[in-house]
Amino acid sequence: MTTLMDETLLRSLTPGVLGILVRRGAEFAAAEDAVQDALVEALRVWPADPPRDPKGWLVTVAWRKFLDATRAEAARRRREEAVADEPVPDAVAVDDTLHLYFLCAHPSLTPSSAVALTLRAVGGLTTRQIAQAYLVPEATMAQRISRAKRTVSRVRFDQPGDVATVLRVLYLVFNEGYSGDVDLAAEAIRLTRQLAAVIDHPEVAGLLALMLLHHARRASRTAADGSLVPLAEQDRARWDTRLIAEGVEILQAALARDQLGEFQAQAAIAALHADAPTAAETDWVQIVEWYDELVRLTGSPVVRLNRAVAVGEADGARAGLAELAQLDPGLPRYPAVAAYLHERDGDLSRAAVLYAEAARQAPTLAERDHLVRQAARLNARG
Repeated sequence: MTTLMDETLLRSLTPGVLGILVRRGAEFAAAEDAVQDALVEALRVWPADPPRDPKGWLVTVAWRKFLDATRAEAARRRREEAVADEPVPDAVAVDDTLHLYFLCAHPSLTPSSAVALTLRAVGGLTTRQIAQAYLVPEATMAQRISRAKRTVSRVRFDQPGDVATVLRVLYLVFNEGYSGDVDLAAEAIRLTRQLAAVIDHPEVAGLLALMLLHHARRASRTAADGSLVPLAEQDRARWDTRLIAEGVEILQAALARDQLGEFQAQAAIAALHADAPTAAETDWVQIVEWYDELVRLTGSPVVRLNRAVAVGEADGARAGLAELAQLDPGLPRYPAVAAYLHERDGDLSRAAVLYAEAARQAPTLAERDHLVRQAARLNARG
């Protein structure tokens, strides 16, 4: 068994092992520490002596490490050791995993803390890996995770969870993309697949479909020099048709249940983009209809901003600008949308000014450089 195989297997087993310890009575923070110690021990031992039952091995080692850490409580230790070797039914293990998702996405946590704790407790990533992914010092991430663990340790493990909160956390993980040695987009897909396996919910399926459809376009989103490639200019031959087909199939099954949610609607928009052979053949009229559903579901000003772009494509730039005029100019990426629509309307000088303004507000270096190039292109034409 290679080290890579070990790490992949360990990450898949982590939530189930942690859930078992918590269900046996271990306080969350102490249980999570014990599981991390067991994972380190597994990476040391397994290459030379792989266990026949990896999950059972981890449960046994993690439980012993937890007991060692609480050995002063002798009476409790004797009581808990009596159940250490009890078999764990599959249904219980599934329930444990589901509860961990809800616990790590508890509303008492900030979004950043919820994401970090999910990656650590459910994803099985190390603090170092999470810190590298977020480009922060390991000590900073360790403090963030420690605070999150203390917070959820005060939460009853059987407290009902909100699947919408869990999905928002997973979507935050996905949108972080890639940095360091951890591909967070791929990790989010793995975790969402795991969640879909333990909870039958159309919005879980919708989020998984959305992730797959977006991820299918990943290879075409940047040029060789690292610059951004807009959707209309992407090489569609580089899109992953296998992921697109899987995403569409999952989405269709979710939509058939007639319980529409925002992730299903977003996935439907992504599927329409993926289905178009060329940018010119995109069904913008239907995309506007799906944005109407999203507005109804969320009321989000950002959704309305994206809808203005779709209206501009479906009904012409003037119609898109009319929709844009009804929105707050302070919205993120408002100047970029305005620049695009003004360019489509033929007002190149106004568009160039707006592209430059959007570049100054860009949240990432790659996006800023892209917008600067757009402004320069129009200024050269003018």
